[in-house]
Amino acid sequence: MRKHTRAALLCVAAALTLTACAAGKGGGANSDAAAAPGKDDKLTLTVWSNYSDREYEEVTKALKTFNKKFPNIEIKHEGSQDDDKITAGIRSGNTPDVALSFTTDNIGQFCSSGAFQPLKNYIDRDKVDLNQLSPAVQEYTEYKGDRCAMPMLTDVYAMYYNKDALSAAGIATPPKTLDELYDAAVKATKKAPNGDIEVAGYLPTMGFYANRPTILAPTFGAEWDKDGKSALASSPGFTEMMTFQKKLVDFYGYDALERFRAGLGQEYSADHAFHQGKIAIMIDGEYRTAFLKAQAPQIKFGTAPFPTWKPADYGTAFTTGTIMGIPKGAKNPGAAWELIKHLTFDTDTIVDLSNAIKNVPSTKAAMESPKLEVDEQFKTFIDLAKSDKLKGNPVTPIGDAHIKAVTDFSVSYQSGKVPDLAAGLKEVDKNIDDLIAKSGK
Repeated sequence: MRKHTRAALLCVAAALTLTACAAGKGGGANSDAAAAPGKDDKLTLTVWSNYSDREYEEVTKALKTFNKKFPNIEIKHEGSQDDDKITAGIRSGNTPDVALSFTTDNIGQFCSSGAFQPLKNYIDRDKVDLNQLSPAVQEYTEYKGDRCAMPMLTDVYAMYYNKDALSAAGIATPPKTLDELYDAAVKATKKAPNGDIEVAGYLPTMGFYANRPTILAPTFGAEWDKDGKSALASSPGFTEMMTFQKKLVDFYGYDALERFRAGLGQEYSADHAFHQGKIAIMIDGEYRTAFLKAQAPQIKFGTAPFPTWKPADYGTAFTTGTIMGIPKGAKNPGAAWELIKHLTFDTDTIVDLSNAIKNVPSTKAAMESPKLEVDEQFKTFIDLAKSDKLKGNPVTPIGDAHIKAVTDFSVSYQSGKVPDLAAGLKEVDKNIDDLIAKSGK
């Protein structure tokens, strides 16, 4: 699904004005659950998503399974619709019945602004069992108790390692601790006589590929907030994460690392650095297993939980996923809810789609299904998804602005432009708190 890069992000200012300028029909914060369509009701449900190419075709197939329950409903699936387009549609009154978003960072905006309608009355009416979803998945589909979205498949992040590269470096087992990760990164790195990097044991550049603060934070035990305030400076995990990454940057040399990174392929192309054997260890989502097998069958790779700062935290992982909501102004909210409920909880539909696009199922029943195709590499992600150590996105009313602030700071710190880590994190905390205060949410 590749949500952390493929989706365009909501403009904060636009999201904050959605409630005032959104047009069309559709419930507000206290709206009743709209009735399900009758068997004789002929209607068309418009679904917007950001899927494209092969994934678009597979998701369309999943949408069509809804017709087994409602053959009288036609589904019109429009792909390549990112969050900006969803927001613009709501503001103009050109609203889909169901919107699929890759960007769980925006759930706080979707719920607090009224962009997505509340689902509580539907859930209560239909006695939906939310316990089928892990606590982390439940958290990234609601904001301050307001559930305005449901999940459709999940991404879980873990370590990928090149078996041949580690073996050649004399590393018998994948690293589990940060010390072991640093040691493996150094040993698996290859440099040219002039000092240029030919193979990076582990690429520490923050913001590159899946090496992102939200994805890495759980493995460092980093806490984003405390008592409603940004708490990066007071979180030992954030200090450790920044310090560890900077230590590796200094090992490579910042300029040499930048030259190396500039020559690497795009994240979702066959030229991805791991596909080309230019990176020995990385963090990424389960979907990468399918990309590797299709685009780089020559790479012998393994997967394992990402190394953690504290040994007791080993097995901790970040999760995110596609979310589905009924936008404000949807013409057929009752039918839209039935489709969302189907895509969230129909086990066969979930399993078939998971097998097709290699994402982790979002319900416990689907993860236990004998029809789910689980090989050695994919099993790592299923096991992590079943654990009680799964961590989701920090949810705020400012979308991903807090994440961008941390990422930008990390880049400055790694480059040596910020000499005082503690003071820098305090400044980031202040900036995030100011943004949230200005949002009024």
